[in-house]
Amino acid sequence: MNKFTVLDGLAAPLDRANVDTDAIIPKQFLKSIKRSGFGPYLFDEWRYMDHGEPGMDCTNRPRNPNFVLNQDRYQGASILLTRDNFGCGSSREHAPWAIEDYGFRALVGTSFADIFFNNCFKNGVLPIVLPKEEVDALFAMTEATPGFKLHVDLDAQTVTRPDGKVIHFEVDQFRKYCLLNGLDDIGLTLRHADKIRAFEDKRRTEQPWLFAS
Repeated sequence: MNKFTVLDGLAAPLDRANVDTDAIIPKQFLKSIKRSGFGPYLFDEWRYMDHGEPGMDCTNRPRNPNFVLNQDRYQGASILLTRDNFGCGSSREHAPWAIEDYGFRALVGTSFADIFFNNCFKNGVLPIVLPKEEVDALFAMTEATPGFKLHVDLDAQTVTRPDGKVIHFEVDQFRKYCLLNGLDDIGLTLRHADKIRAFEDKRRTEQPWLFAS
């Protein structure tokens, strides 16, 4: 998992509440269990005018000109502004996979669905919860200012606006540690690889019948 320390990123506003995981990555794309390759299909039914299927080349697919991420000014955005209850619906881990693969490293909103929120941390995406008035201000400034960027510092737990205003956010300290060090569940386990090997070697000696072919 990629580490998250500091991010200076272009912000894009997705001004919709209750965005569920089927909208984030539709069900037909769940056939793959790889973590990569989902970025082109993020918000597939909103981004494109045709029906998407796994393996499609999205280069020449007709795009919805009214969808925010198709606007030139938001190309290359790495911070997504969201509204209430983002990531609701089914618990598919493909949703944060698609978000991260597209290029978003941070989400800023008023609330996130619990399972989606947890899955973001496990996949290198930082979901930031801020008060409604702060999120409203960020939406207004982003929409009014082409090239609007935010500075996110996970260690300091701050979001800094271009005008210099610093907004503090809360984050669970264990999740923060994992993101700062790029540790997902597998990475956390592998920190104890030597002890695991020692245990298996001892068990192989003491209980050899368990390893008989």
